[in-house]
Formats: sequence, C-alpha cells, structure tokens
Amino acid sequence: MLEFRNRPASVPGPVGPLTVDDLPSPTGVYWVARRKAELLAAIDGGLIGRDEACTRYRLSEEELEGWRRTLDRAGIPGLRITKQQQQRQRTARSAG
Repeated sequence: MLEFRNRPASVPGPVGPLTVDDLPSPTGVYWVARRKAELLAAIDGGLIGRDEACTRYRLSEEELEGWRRTLDRAGIPGLRITKQQQQRQRTARSAG
C-alpha cells in the first residue's frame, strides 16, 4: 500500500485532474458512472490504494474488478448499468 507521503497531489481523471478532495465522501455514495471512473483513475494513479478504496467505500474486490472490466470494454457509458440490468445478467449466467 502506498504511504501518504508517496501519493501524488493529483492524477489524471476522466474529466480532468483528481485530488483526494475530489473523491466522494465515504457516506451516502451513489455510484454514477463518472464517480466509478474517477475512483478507478484515483486507484490507478496511486491517489488511493485499492484496499483503502474497498474499505472506505464498502466495496468488494469483485465489484471493483467488474467496474474495471466494464470500463475497459465499454468505456464510461458502460458503467451506467442499472441494478435491474445486473440482476438480469446474473440470472442469465446462472441459467446458462
């Protein structure tokens, strides 16, 4: 894990530079596509560690990896998937 003193002041984000202050509050976060992409950019740039992000935002490693795969495959618009769409995909995979 990166120590605080080794972290950059800002990293490139999907819509401009990101700082620690730009990251969402750990309480009451509604994960819109832009925020997901910003968190992934912050992790990639070393602004926040992966474990720290999972703890801070109560996310699983699998959830972050799912966001990463979706971002790599479909870009930010792909991160707009709804909970209903996710449930349909899970149901389809388990039935197949």
